[in-house]
Amino acid sequence: MCSSFGADQFDENDEAEKLEKSSFFNWFYFSANVGAFVAAIVISWIQMNIGWGWGFGVPTVAMVIAVMFFFSGSRYYRLQRPQGNPLTRIFQVIVAALRKISVEVPEDKSQLFEIADDASNITAVESQSDSINDGGVNPWRLCSVTQVEELKCIITLLPFWASGIVFATVYSQLNTFVLFCTLVYDQFIVPFARKFTRQERGFTQIQRMGIGLVISIFAMITAGVLEVVRLDYVKTHNAYDAKKIPISIFWQIPQYFVVGCVEVFTFIGQLEFFYDQAPEAMISLCSALSLTTKALGNYLSTVLMTVVMKMTKKKGKPGWIPDNLNRGHLDYFFYLLAALSFLNFLVYLWISKRYKYKKAIGRAQ
Repeated sequence: MCSSFGADQFDENDEAEKLEKSSFFNWFYFSANVGAFVAAIVISWIQMNIGWGWGFGVPTVAMVIAVMFFFSGSRYYRLQRPQGNPLTRIFQVIVAALRKISVEVPEDKSQLFEIADDASNITAVESQSDSINDGGVNPWRLCSVTQVEELKCIITLLPFWASGIVFATVYSQLNTFVLFCTLVYDQFIVPFARKFTRQERGFTQIQRMGIGLVISIFAMITAGVLEVVRLDYVKTHNAYDAKKIPISIFWQIPQYFVVGCVEVFTFIGQLEFFYDQAPEAMISLCSALSLTTKALGNYLSTVLMTVVMKMTKKKGKPGWIPDNLNRGHLDYFFYLLAALSFLNFLVYLWISKRYKYKKAIGRAQ
C-alpha cells in the first residue's frame, strides 16, 4: 500500500522525521483527493468535449509518468523486510491455541521455547509433538508469544475499526471540501493546538479521530435543519410536485465544509493510527483494514436506507425517502444518522479510555 510504504520512509527514532510522518498522512490524503478532483472535473470534461480516446489517454500517460517517478527514487527508499503472511501468523495462533488449550504454562519463564529473530524474540510452551522430522518446529503447533501479542493487538484495534464504519455511513451521504480542510488542518490547526496540548501532532491520534466523530454528529444535524427549511418552503407554497425549489445550492456549503473537516480528522487520523499501532509484521494489513471502513460504511448506508424506506412506507405513507423527496422526510433520516453517530461516539469513548498506545519502535533504518 502506498500509505504504508510512504510512512516506512520515516524513522521513528528521529524526532524530526517522526513529526514529518504525521504531516505525511495529511499530504498523502490531500494528493489522493486532488487526483479524484481532477478525474471528476478535468477528465470528465475531456471525455465529454474532446473524446473518450483522449479521456482514457490522458490518465494513461499520467500513470506512466507516475510509475517512472516512483522507480526513479528506488535507490533512496528505505525497504522493510517482509515478515511473512500476516493472516497465516494469525491463523497459526488460533490453531496452536486450540491444540494447546489444556497445556499449563510454567511459572518459570526461562522454560519457555524461544527463537531469536531480527524482528522479535519469540517464546512459547514447547512439547514433544511440536517438532517435525528435520528437527524444526511446527508453526501450527508451536506459535510464538510475539504472534499471540500480534493477534491481541489486532483485536484491540477492531473496535476503532468498527467505529469508523458508522462514521463512513454518515460520510457517504455528502461530498466534502477535504482539499481545503486538509491544508487548514496541517498548516494552522496542528501548530495552534500544539501550543496548548504539548502534543507534537497537535492531538493524539485517538483525540483526532474522536473530534471527527463529534463533528460528524453536527454535520448530520446541519443537513437535517437544511432539509427542514426546504420542506417548509414546499409546504408553504404547496410545491409538493415541483421539480425545482428556489433555494440556492450554496445553502449546502456549511454541511459540505463540516463533513470535509470530519474527513480530515477521522479518516486521516484513522489511517495514521492503524499504521502506528499495528504489529511490526502486520502494518500493511492494518492499514488496509482502516480503508475498508469506507466500503463497509457505504454498504451499511445502503442497508440502512433500504430498511428505513421499507419500515416508513407502512399504511400507505410515502415514507421518509420516497421518489419525490418533497413528500418525504429526509430530515428524519439525517437525524437518525445523527443519533447513530452519537451512540457510536459513546462506544468510541468507552473503547478509547481502555486503549493503551503501543511503544514506538523505529521501523526505518
